[in-house]
Order: sequence, then structure tokens, then C-alpha cells
Amino acid sequence: MAAIDTDPRILRAFVTVAEELHFTRAAARLYVAQQALSRDIRRLERELGRELFVRTTRQVSLTPDGERLLPYAHRVLDAHAALRAAFADPADRPLLVDLNTDGMTAARVLARARELAPDCELMARFESGLTWAAGEVLAGRLDVSFGRAAGLDPAVLAQLSVQPVRYEPMAVLLPGDHPLAGRATVAMSDLAGETVYAGAGNTRTREWTNLASMLFAEWDIVLAPPAPLAVGVAEFQRVMTKTGHPVLAVEGFPPLPGTVLRPLVRPVPLSPLLMVWRRGLDHPGLSALSAAVAELAGSEGWLERPSTSWLPGIDASLMDRRS
Repeated sequence: MAAIDTDPRILRAFVTVAEELHFTRAAARLYVAQQALSRDIRRLERELGRELFVRTTRQVSLTPDGERLLPYAHRVLDAHAALRAAFADPADRPLLVDLNTDGMTAARVLARARELAPDCELMARFESGLTWAAGEVLAGRLDVSFGRAAGLDPAVLAQLSVQPVRYEPMAVLLPGDHPLAGRATVAMSDLAGETVYAGAGNTRTREWTNLASMLFAEWDIVLAPPAPLAVGVAEFQRVMTKTGHPVLAVEGFPPLPGTVLRPLVRPVPLSPLLMVWRRGLDHPGLSALSAAVAELAGSEGWLERPSTSWLPGIDASLMDRRS
């Protein structure tokens, strides 16, 4: 057989017919005339010297050779798409930015980046946890995320670049009728013996639960057992109301009806927020995000660590550098 040099367009026609098993529907998907599509399939069959479809007046089905060709065609088309993407202008595609939770520090960074780069499309996502989001970043399904990078698996962290964003003071979300709810601030020692929820059992937020566990161990605070994974503010509020436990949070956490948010003090425990992305990522939107972080952190003192604060050494060292 002569060397095969098949046009990817014709392979795409074959794959579409194989998926639809109907020439009219396949032609509509490809925005071509049915006669042109049939002509392309016949050309492919001539090139390969094989019949790929059984056609009757009632149905279309793949022949054994058609079944054998299909996975090869998929791989060729995937490689062709990857080639186009590798040499495309990065600005031609949206930058997918995971904010973890809306209405907090990362959302402010994104808003400012959009002002700095109005021609870039920066699309927000909400993955709720850097442990999960980091895997999505490495898989190429996200571009940027925010969170506690020191809590990631070292093998994962080694593939990411990081930029410190903010030392976020922690707080505690208390039911409105909790004995500590009337105080303006809550000392760490006031929580001794309390059971506090910090995402235990949620595989998406392991980095947060790990940080809480280290904090709780120093002040004899009990880590609340796993609760059902709640998606959305309303469901989270319902589950937390049902358990009745205080919730470890940060000072900018969005308010929930029936609860009060109180800063933690003596000392102030810090949640280290970093921006993370795949090493080697090139996109003008990333430059805008980095500039937004630098601007906001500088003007609002986000990277000024309080003199009486708590932060694990592993987090402090990562916040002191950019990789």
C-alpha cells in the first residue's frame, strides 16, 4: 500500500459520521452539503483501500475496518488540535482562573486584572479547594488557581509556579447563639475544647484541613468530623446549622444568615494565599493577574505579616519566595 497522507479534514468527516451513524446529521454538524460529505468518505475509502461504512436505505454502520480506523483517527485529530494550540497566539483563548470561592481576595485580583488587560478573556471558575484545582491545572483544564500551596503534594507543587498574594487572617464563623458570638474578637485559647469544622473529609480541600489540624493541635481544639459535602452557600449554611459546629474561615469570608464572623487573635493565625499556575504557562492574562497581585498587595499591605501571628514554617518559607 502507498504511504497514507490523509487530510485531517477528511478524518474529521469520518469521525463525525461514525458518531452520528447518519450522513444527514453528520453533514449538518460539519456545515457541509451531504453530497460533499459522501464524496469525502468515498475518497478516504479509496485512499485506504477499505470499505468503512455499510450503507443501506435505513441505516449506516461501521465495518470492521471502520471500527479499526476510529481510534487512530481520534489520535490524529487530537494531535492536530494540540499542534494548532501549541503555535496559536495565547491571547486567542480564555485564561481559566479558579477563584475557589467568590467574593474574596482572588475575586478582587481577577477584577483588577480584567481592568489591566481589557482585551484578554479571563474566565472565572469555582473549584473549592486547591488540592483539587492543582490537579486540574496540571491536566490543562484550569490555568490559574489560588490557595495554600504548601499543603500540596510535593510532586504536584514541583510542577507549579507560585506567587505569594496575601497573609489572610483567620476567623471563626459562629452560630448566632454561640456563647462566643457576642465578643468582638475570639482568642485562640477561648476555643480550647471546642469542636470546629475545617473541611475534614473533603478531598478537594485537604490543604486547608491540614493547616487547621496544625493550628488546632496547639490550642486543644477538636477537629469536627466529616460532614456531607455541601455545594453552594445555601447548602453549606444548611449543613453547618445542622451540625451546630463553629467553622474555621478567613476574615473576608462571605456572611451567612444566622451566623457571626469573629476575627481570631492572640495570636492571629494566618492563612497563606498564593497564586499558582503550570510552569511555562504563557498568556497575557497571567501577566495581568501577576501585576494585579503586586499592585493590590503593595497598596493594601497584604504581604505584611502581623507581629503576633501564627504560621507554620513550611508556609512561611513558601510565602517568602516566588518560583
